[in-house]
Amino acid sequence: MSSLQAVLWDMDGTLVDTEPYWIAAEYRLVHANGGTWTEEHAKALVGNPLLVSADYIARHGGVDLPPGEIVEQLLAEVIERTRRSTSWRPGVLGLLAELKASAIPCAMVTMSYRNLAEAVAEQLPGGSFQTLVTGDELRHGKPDPEAYLTAAARLGVDPRRCVAIEDSPPGIASAEAAGCVVVAVPNQVPIAPAASRTMINDLSDLGVADLVALVDARMTGD
Repeated sequence: MSSLQAVLWDMDGTLVDTEPYWIAAEYRLVHANGGTWTEEHAKALVGNPLLVSADYIARHGGVDLPPGEIVEQLLAEVIERTRRSTSWRPGVLGLLAELKASAIPCAMVTMSYRNLAEAVAEQLPGGSFQTLVTGDELRHGKPDPEAYLTAAARLGVDPRRCVAIEDSPPGIASAEAAGCVVVAVPNQVPIAPAASRTMINDLSDLGVADLVALVDARMTGD
């Protein structure tokens, strides 16, 4: 199975169903500051870097706070809720266990900050992830390819032999720009079908052999 060198996972909405936590936190923050918020606004933020989302909230939600403070308040609520109750997306735990048993390294690649990523990772068996790439460590967030290129570099692998698992258009664009094989698992927002990605409803029926086959098809096509 050497054709598949690593699997790179988005976190919010892909590994764990934290998007409802973010959306609830956004509503509370905006309403507490006298503004208005909508589902359309909330879904416009899915997959974005947190400071980009915070700037959007300030402009469209009428929140007169610095972007960094908006991020801190949102993160505090989402971390607290995640530690109380983690809802894993279907098939995630089984696929992570199979990858670990097959000695295929994994990276978490998220626009959330390290304190939330660690709160999620610490609830998994040790060794599930070899590295965490988080939004507060990057110069350019998704859809820029830096996040996925960073993950591949830390693992010492070729991004073209990695499968990236994503649930948002910015994340998919980032992974595709980095050269990864992309598996798209729509959750809160729609994803347009394209020849450059494999679309699935959830990860329940996806195994290591399927991921290997996707990378093999890429390498044969090249």
